[in-house]
Amino acid sequence: MIALVQRVRGAHVDAANVRVGEIGHGLLVFVCAEPQDDEAVADKLVAKLLKLRIFADDAGAMNRSVVDVQGGVLLVSQFTLHADCRKGRRPSFTDALPPEPARELFARFVQATRAAHTAGPVATGEFGADMRVELVNDGPVTILL
Repeated sequence: MIALVQRVRGAHVDAANVRVGEIGHGLLVFVCAEPQDDEAVADKLVAKLLKLRIFADDAGAMNRSVVDVQGGVLLVSQFTLHADCRKGRRPSFTDALPPEPARELFARFVQATRAAHTAGPVATGEFGADMRVELVNDGPVTILL
């Protein structure tokens, strides 16, 4: 799985002009499933994500996790993270997991995140929908897992 993690002061996602997910400070995470991924991979990524120390401690060093700061997590499925732009000008997405198994694995990822992260809210976008995501990046801090 690929996860693009952004530390945010706030973020929300709308689908069909309806707010479907929103958090205050925390992590906005764009997630893409790959063909070799399974539940074990999803669970391992959740553990890494929640323990990632990218929030400042009292000395200003990035030494706290989203759990430590009781932040929110906004999960958004985004197959375009798997874009292959090596040939031509039009990205290819053929190496991303097809939609139905990706939907199931993303649902597992969301479920595992909600079960493991009780310190703050966990929100999501709408799988497969045309979404508008707005965020206030904090730092900016953006990490590719």
